[in-house]
Amino acid sequence: MGIVRSDGRPFDTSVPVVVIGAGACGCSAALAAKERGADVLIIERDEPPTGSTSLSGGQIPAAGTRLQKAAGIEDTPEAFAEEILEKARRQTDAEMALAVSRGSTVTVDWLVDTYGAPLEVLTDFFYPGHKKHRMHGTPNRDGAELLACLLEAVSREGIDTLTAATATDLHADEDGRVTGVRLRRPDGGHEDVGCGALVLACNGFGGDPEMVREYIPEISDALYFGHVGNKGDAVKWGLEIGADVADMGSYQGHGAVATPHNTHIGWPSITEGGIMVNADGRRFSHENRGYSEQAIEVIRQPGNFAWAIFSETAHQVAMQFSHQRESVEAGAVRVAQTFDRLAEITGLPGDALAGTIAEVNDVLAGRKADPFGRDFGDKAPLEPPYHAVKVTGTLFHTQGGLVVDTGARVLRKGAGQPLPNLFAGGGAARGLTGPSCWGYTSGAGLMTATTLGRLGGEGAAALVS
Repeated sequence: MGIVRSDGRPFDTSVPVVVIGAGACGCSAALAAKERGADVLIIERDEPPTGSTSLSGGQIPAAGTRLQKAAGIEDTPEAFAEEILEKARRQTDAEMALAVSRGSTVTVDWLVDTYGAPLEVLTDFFYPGHKKHRMHGTPNRDGAELLACLLEAVSREGIDTLTAATATDLHADEDGRVTGVRLRRPDGGHEDVGCGALVLACNGFGGDPEMVREYIPEISDALYFGHVGNKGDAVKWGLEIGADVADMGSYQGHGAVATPHNTHIGWPSITEGGIMVNADGRRFSHENRGYSEQAIEVIRQPGNFAWAIFSETAHQVAMQFSHQRESVEAGAVRVAQTFDRLAEITGLPGDALAGTIAEVNDVLAGRKADPFGRDFGDKAPLEPPYHAVKVTGTLFHTQGGLVVDTGARVLRKGAGQPLPNLFAGGGAARGLTGPSCWGYTSGAGLMTATTLGRLGGEGAAALVS
């Protein structure tokens, strides 16, 4: 895998715009380029396409959308950008935060109005880091559901997609202009396809253990819960072609993947008053700072696990998510009608667990402050029937990657100037999380995937027109 220097010979097949990856980013890029009159080819390793989008909750945050306005929600991209910066402790690019926030408003309206994406605003709970109801999700809150809609739109628009085709190398000249892509087929055969512009929509490097150990050692021993095809191709090609990378230690984790079932619970289980306790029956963190940073907190506990304990009310809110329903079907969510049954199910020390729940209920009732600084708001007491899930912390996807500008153009290392015809989005591009996991804004993965994908597709089409 690498860069093949162009020798000037024409390719047998050439397409104005090539997109590598058929997830939310790649589909958005292809649709945007096609709209602007460019012929497009999507190259995808899976058959059928799945990727990180299918593993997600299918929710795109955006501020000031038509759907928000219809729901009576007053919000602005500028306010959202400020919250992104706050979450990342102002250690991310402010210009990009504002550009992506503004762009996501356009993107969500575009997907709904032009391509019939079945999105609606979630109004019954807040994700950590959001002060407004701005999550736009599919009916089942399912990434596979969103991807199916995008792939149907790609097909309907007559965009060619090569599946079961792995991009192994890029053809490029000495100036960094990409001239084509080399593909490997399942039978081992290779093809070379020329292009006028290339959009990298092939996600991050979570599926490459060596890269994870090099860049994110703190999470390298955790379960990887992302797509196995995320091998860091975009970063590897970019580095060889002279592109800049940043925030390579940044990632989105998840602190509530059921073990050993390998399903994850809907985060409302926590936002609506749920807690996590370790093997000693005691809380160990502010659980609701975010599901990303909670991953490392869980991993640091004895045995690398915790028990998530939540109420029936929280469970019912979480059940709108397909992931929660999958966890129930897998037997990961245990129900206890009494405290004694809860202690029996979890195997936790009864006295310590009782003390923990009593303390949480004192906090919920306003009788004392939470020792971890968590504001539970007006959530109901933690009482029977209890729901309990044994969970571990996982790596979902990496957030470091190629540095792009506000048009999704990949920038050269040190120069701040764009490469001639290379674009990137989603996990291939540097995210808005800052240097670590704690800066991840809920839903930012799909937001940057769809928005940078759309911007990259538009830019690529403009170059070849």
